[in-house]
Formats: sequence, C-alpha cells, structure tokens
Amino acid sequence: MLILLDKVRYNVEITGKKGNPAIILLHGFTGDHTTWKNLSNTLKASFQVVAIDLLGHGKTDSPDWLDRYKMENAAKDIIHLMDLLQIDSAHLLGYSMGGRLALGTAMLYPKRIKTLILESASPGLKTEQEKVSRMQSDESLAVRILEQGIENFVNYWENIPLFQTQKRLPTDIQNQIRSQRLQNDPNGLANSLKGFGTGRQPSWWHKLQELDVPVLLMSGELDEKFCKIADEMNRLFPKSKTVEIKEAGHAIHVEEPDKFDTIVKKFLIEQD
Repeated sequence: MLILLDKVRYNVEITGKKGNPAIILLHGFTGDHTTWKNLSNTLKASFQVVAIDLLGHGKTDSPDWLDRYKMENAAKDIIHLMDLLQIDSAHLLGYSMGGRLALGTAMLYPKRIKTLILESASPGLKTEQEKVSRMQSDESLAVRILEQGIENFVNYWENIPLFQTQKRLPTDIQNQIRSQRLQNDPNGLANSLKGFGTGRQPSWWHKLQELDVPVLLMSGELDEKFCKIADEMNRLFPKSKTVEIKEAGHAIHVEEPDKFDTIVKKFLIEQD
C-alpha cells in the first residue's frame, strides 16, 4: 500500500496480525521490500511485519530534493510510519544501506526501538577525508546511472566484488534479483546515492556505546570487510552479539535465507 509521509508516497508491505510485536525491514541499495519475502513468511505468524520501499526505490516516490533523502529525514519517516500504524516500539532490521538507516533511526529515536538487527551494515565513515572521497565516488556513480541508463548500471553493479558470491546462486534467483533491480527508477537511485550515500550520513562510531538496546550484528564470513566492522561495533555496543554465517557474502538473507531467517526469528523471540 502507498502511505503518505511528509509529502512523499512510501510503498509499504504489511503482513501478520496487527497488535503482534512489530518488526520493520529495510532493504539495501537497488533493492525493495520483495527482498524480504522469505523472512516475512517466516515471521508473519508471530509478528506484524512492515517492509518498506525506501526513498528512490521500488514503488516509493523519488523526490528531486536531495535533502529529503538525508538520514534525519528518512529516520523521521520511519517514526511517522510507526505513529500512523499505531506502533509504539518496534524491532528494526536493516541490510547494508537499510542497515545504515536502521542504526541511524535507533540512534535518533532509541525509545521507539526494541531491538536492532544489522546485516552487513556500517556506522559510517570515521574521517572527513573518507567522507569526501566516498561522496565523489557516489556522485560519479549517480552520473553514470543517469547518462548510461539503468540496464548499464545494473550490469556494472551485479559484477562488483561485493556481490561475487551471489554468482553461486541458482540462475533463476540471480534473474529475480536482476529483474527487481531493473524496475527501479534511475533518478531515484541517483538521488539516493547523492542524498543518502555513506559519505553523507552521520558517523555513529563515537556514540555506539550510548545505544542501550539489544543488537544483533550479522555478517557473512566471505565478506571480510563487514565482518571486521561487525566485530568493531560489537566491542562498542553495550548489548550486542555477532553472528558470522559460513559460506555467505554480503547479502546473507539472499545467499543463505534459511539460516538467516532462523537466526533472526530466534533472536526476536528471545527478546520478546
């Protein structure tokens, strides 16, 4: 369904019974709510599952105003959505880009978050030099999308090193992922990179010790960069644990869906 949040129409898929504990699912860059289909089916008997198409993705609007994509505004949209759905507090799960937003929302609105699950996610970049470099990289990528088109970009994106482990997936699964990516609005993806790229988000490294909610940090053992980030975050959060999934890369929920769903459900039930 489409829900208006601060003049932007968000596409939101809700499954499960209203009144059950709520979990909000946030996808990664080029994704949409359909990436959570398996997990939603696993959780819907016990939870109200809210899967969102983020700004510039799926069937959600792609506003031209780049400030609309800022972390603070995107996080405020999630809280506004919770208010409209009469959800006082929710479990929050985010993958990669969605994980950055999940963490930012938890840091800005900790009293509204029951638990936080981060899959292959980062608290941001530590130095201004890193931020500037990343903003320049994201700007170049945005220009590429607009100048060369969505198909050219998807051809490039699905072949970056971060996603090489997905080449082992069955062909039909790879085709599903590709088809979903191709349905995104090129303007939306470009604006998301320019307005919500890693270089533009706040760095939360120095504040992680302030987040007093249970945190589950998930990473795939073949994704060495994000395994290290998860370990470093785990040393800073007051209430966190890490789970490293064998034979998985960046997108654990796609590469090892059964393991991912089992671990998430067990964690949620233990907290509720």
